[in-house]
Amino acid sequence: MANKRAFEIAFVGLKPGIHEFDYEVDDKFFAEKGVTDFTNCNANIKLSLDKKSSFMLLKFEIGGKANVTCDRCGNALPMDIWDEFNMLVKLVENPGEMNGQEEDPDVFYISKTESHIDVGNWIYEFVLLSFPIQKTCSEEEKGGPLCNKEVLEKLRLMEVKQQEENSNQIWKGLEQFKVKKRKSN
Repeated sequence: MANKRAFEIAFVGLKPGIHEFDYEVDDKFFAEKGVTDFTNCNANIKLSLDKKSSFMLLKFEIGGKANVTCDRCGNALPMDIWDEFNMLVKLVENPGEMNGQEEDPDVFYISKTESHIDVGNWIYEFVLLSFPIQKTCSEEEKGGPLCNKEVLEKLRLMEVKQQEENSNQIWKGLEQFKVKKRKSN
């Protein structure tokens, strides 16, 4: 991480109150952190830090664009991302123990002797969480210019075949009664 310090905030020198920070991250930032399932990401993060005497409230506003792969047709899909996340950072004597006991993922403890806080990992996580779980072309776009029509046709044929198999399975056990009825007549 060549630019790790870019995400450190020296909060000890800040006066109580609200302070704003702006960050821009791209594919290089995510490549340093690990594998992602998107490309051409350009995310803007507006961080509002409200400093109090023994804690800080952090509000992350995520916005930007990236290219993802459509889960339905497999084509590249441009996607807008936007979300908000809040963190509560408390200054305590025993942060390791407190973080181990804390069940709320939006609360984090640091030592009272700390002077800096690194927000890089939170930015990474929050941008990833800004993407929807299912990344698909919208229903209006389905079959449109961005969709892979060949894949959609194969999916449609598979669905028809599956429906036929399911409908045959429903009546499979009843066919024996049909045969017995004819023999008794």
